[in-house]
Amino acid sequence: MLMRKVPGFVPASSWGLRLPQKFLFLLFLSGLVTLCFGALFLLPHSSRLKRLFLAPRTSRQPGLEVVADVPGHSSVREQEPAPNPAPAAPAPAVLAPGEEDPSNRAIHPRRNGWPRRTRPTGPREEATAARGNGVAALRPRERSIPFSFDFNAFRSRLHHPVLGTRPDESKEPQNRVRAQREKIKEMMQFAWQSYKRYAMGKNELRPLTKDGYEGNMFGGLSGATIIDSLDTLYLMELKEEFQEAKAWVEESFYLNVSGEASLFEVNIRYIGGLLSAFYLTGEEVFRIKAIRLGEKLLPAFNTPTGIPKGVVNFKSGSNGSWGWATAGSSSILAEFGSLHLEFLHLTELSGNQVFAEKVRNIRKVLKKIDKPFGLYPNFLSPVSGNWVQHHVSIGGLGDSFYEYLIKSWLMSAKTDMEAKNMYYEALEAIETYLLNVSPGGLTYIAEWRGGILDHKMGHLACFSGGMIALGAEDAKEEKRAHYRELAAQITKTCHESYARSDTKLGPEAFWFNSGREAVATQLSESYYILRPEVVESYMYLWRQTHNPIYREWGWEVVMALEKYCRTEGGFSGIQDVYSSIPNHDNKQQSFFLAETLKYLFLLFSEDDVLSLEDWVFNTEAHPLPVNHSESSSRTRARH
Repeated sequence: MLMRKVPGFVPASSWGLRLPQKFLFLLFLSGLVTLCFGALFLLPHSSRLKRLFLAPRTSRQPGLEVVADVPGHSSVREQEPAPNPAPAAPAPAVLAPGEEDPSNRAIHPRRNGWPRRTRPTGPREEATAARGNGVAALRPRERSIPFSFDFNAFRSRLHHPVLGTRPDESKEPQNRVRAQREKIKEMMQFAWQSYKRYAMGKNELRPLTKDGYEGNMFGGLSGATIIDSLDTLYLMELKEEFQEAKAWVEESFYLNVSGEASLFEVNIRYIGGLLSAFYLTGEEVFRIKAIRLGEKLLPAFNTPTGIPKGVVNFKSGSNGSWGWATAGSSSILAEFGSLHLEFLHLTELSGNQVFAEKVRNIRKVLKKIDKPFGLYPNFLSPVSGNWVQHHVSIGGLGDSFYEYLIKSWLMSAKTDMEAKNMYYEALEAIETYLLNVSPGGLTYIAEWRGGILDHKMGHLACFSGGMIALGAEDAKEEKRAHYRELAAQITKTCHESYARSDTKLGPEAFWFNSGREAVATQLSESYYILRPEVVESYMYLWRQTHNPIYREWGWEVVMALEKYCRTEGGFSGIQDVYSSIPNHDNKQQSFFLAETLKYLFLLFSEDDVLSLEDWVFNTEAHPLPVNHSESSSRTRARH
């Protein structure tokens, strides 16, 4: 219409333009388009617009993470910025002699030692002030993560102070229990300082060779001992050490890794550790890292049934099963059954329902499938949804599935009836088909292979005494006393596996046959790798009964650890508990700091320290809060 108003213009085409005029008009349009696109790509602050037109780069800058696309969910973040961000267009960093250029990290693997820290070019005082106010120094993009969780309201709903209502220790007499607690605290401090000195940033310490160990379970993630230690350091009020651990998470914990990771181990150690650190402190860095890491695990669920596979490739977003798990075709009950607690909290802290949906689907599959005699075998096909073989164990491969059922009930403030019913039904089947009493009067839970029993218990199965004690209160009234007694008897059996060794530490597995009871029958099962399950049961039985025998047994473990596992460079497992001359395995397991020392410390603490009314412990002993509703808190306050 505009062209029709130009004086002297005579239409010569369907557009009302002569050919030369049409050419000039198109030339003008092309120039305009070129100008606009040039502005789009050259003007500042256009990175979001560029992503609309540019394909994703295959090479990434260090410190950046691209979350794999997962159908049905939107990622909390597209990228992970490098810690301690610099302003736009920073000056080139000045490298110390021999220091690696950070821009090369995406090409060259990390060398031994700490992951290199990127130096902030902004004022150091800003980051320091942010930490001093209890808020992690975060980039604006990090702060933009949707978050409706009210941390102060959550803390106000707890029934007990996190660290209990202890008296002023300067006025408290130096009694025996306090001295025992202080000794355990000193052991934790020694284990941490040894790790910090020889292996900081690596996954675990090798105390004999005084160096670090990465392993291949975590897909290239580092610092497993640091993440596992956060809540234990906080609990023991080792404030300086906690700040060291927190600073490493802020500055050096990178998620842009590309290896194959265990879904189970990353979940219980890293995500569990980060979640508990956030709930204990309110520090945003822990929440954000947990959510991002949770997103990286979601590709494991890309299966026909939604039952996740056990291995996730962080680079490709593909998944797989362990090669040894029945020819690589199976998912493992303890692994896919030990996600529920953490994934519900990931939804709580992110607002992203995908985490809760994934674990609720696992429940649906397990509810639907036929279970032999009510038992849950250890191997399940994530493709067909059928059991692969009928091997049942309350120890390794099965253990924490049962633990997470009763703890899901407790964590829901006793509203998750599905979890409660599944737990007690499973426990009845275990008692009917697996529970035995030896000729010597020791109660144990055997393993079941298609109806044939192996009369042994693994050290891992010794958590079950504490689990049964924890669930006794909510059983049918006529079963409560029975379950309390059963918990005590199983815990006594596990204590006997310790008492019958030369070191007073328990073997990896112990048998009940050929006149031998609660002892390993071969050297390959005689090792002890600083495991926590027996002291875990002592802690739960102590809190339920206050029978002093559990503290006595716990102290025996402390003395044995000091005598046989403490070395100059840290704590180490031993290869034969039946030899009084220890042969160390050169490994300070991260779960020793996360679990063994934590449970021992709680055993010698008051019941309101991390009260079981407020917290459940995941299978790596990371405390996660019970979902106290506001209405229940108000009701309690009125009483």
